[in-house]
Formats: sequence, C-alpha cells, structure tokens
Amino acid sequence: MSPPRQPHHTRNQLISYFRNGDAIRSRSVSDAVLSGIVATPAPPARLIADWERESLLHLGLEPGDVEVLPLARARARWPDYQYCVQAVSDWTRTLLLRDVLALSEVALMACRGARYHHDGGQYGGMAFCNLFLSEDKGLDLHFPHAGHRIPLSRGRLVVFDTAQPHAVIKRHSHGFHAADFAADQDCTQVFLSWELPIQNACVEQALGINFDVDPTTSLTLNEEQVWRDGARAAVCPDSGRWCEAE
Repeated sequence: MSPPRQPHHTRNQLISYFRNGDAIRSRSVSDAVLSGIVATPAPPARLIADWERESLLHLGLEPGDVEVLPLARARARWPDYQYCVQAVSDWTRTLLLRDVLALSEVALMACRGARYHHDGGQYGGMAFCNLFLSEDKGLDLHFPHAGHRIPLSRGRLVVFDTAQPHAVIKRHSHGFHAADFAADQDCTQVFLSWELPIQNACVEQALGINFDVDPTTSLTLNEEQVWRDGARAAVCPDSGRWCEAE
C-alpha cells in the first residue's frame, strides 16, 4: 500500500456554499487529494461483462458521461465485494477517518472518461472516496487547479473535495477530448464511490476544511454553488479552466 498524500493548504479564493439543513453554509475548498493503492481481487469476468452490457445498452455511456450502475445486482454476483469494502475501510483508517466509511452512502459508478467539472453544486456537503475497479486503461484522474494527476488502475483509492474541479482524461493528454473515448476504445472505468460528510470532524481535519468563511453571502443564497474570487464560477468541460457561471 502506498502512503497517503499529506493535505495541502486550502485555496482561499474558492468557497463552497453547501446546504446545511434548511440553510446554506460556507466553507473553504481543499486542494488535498489523498491517494493510495490497495490490493483488491479482479471482479468476476461475468460481472465485468454485465457492467459492459449495462453501460452500452441501458446507460448509453457517451464520452465524458458518468452514470450509476445497479449496485444490488452487482453484489449478488460479486463474492469479493465485502473484501473490497474492508480494504477501503482499512485504508481510510490510516487517514484517521475512523468509522466514517461505514456511515456513508455508497454507489457503483461507470464513466467513459469524464469532462472537467466540480460537484459542489450538488454534493457541496460531501467529500468523495472512490475505489477504482477496472484495470489500467491509460487514464488519469486530473485535478488541474490542485495540481494532482493520478493514474487509474484496479485498487486505486482517492479521497477529495467534491468542489475541486476534476476530470478523467487520457494519460499524457492536456485536456478532455471526446475522440479519445471512441466507441472502439476500451476506456470505461467502473468504481465504487462513497459520500463522506464534510462536516464530520475526521473528514474536516483530513482535508483541512475551514467552515463559515463567508457567512454574510451564505444568508443570500438558496442553493449550493462554488464561488471563485467573489463570483459564482463554472468549469470549462474541455480544458478545466475556471470561467464565469451563466
């Protein structure tokens, strides 16, 4: 197992406004990306074939899409599922995240690459913990502003702030290009994703989150969003550059 990365300082110009009950609360956006590799057995061949059929026939995955796969059906055909979950749990404990994984929702996801985006408009109150299940297909998880680029292969684990822009792109590429994920390319990645509550004290400490950094603006908002330098911001899906939200 490789050691986790140490948290970096948060970027003060980024603020995530997230829902806290009936109110909106503000917090910093962490550029920490905690990454490691754990030994996980390959999913059964028939399960991988099922994921491929589901992605092609039912999800209709297009380049850049990230969609949910049926987890309950997968667990019934996946004798090593609990082993994988235990491996993730053991790894997160090395980050002093204690039992937060057991208390968090998990989903099975598939992507055919992923355009640059942040998830702060829907999951601003969460961090993601992802376990990648597919073999190395020459893809990287790229955080253009936080300065992290992580090669994806089976057993790769990543914990990161949902408001930090990221994408899944071809290795050695400098941006997202749909042509890199053509129909004749084997480039679908399947992964388990846990939603870790950002207000959990262990998650807060691991990512270096500061809360209530802009309580005045929080009072004026009614939905989750990410601001950069005092204005609502969006991410260019191809380059990852910040731009003004429409």
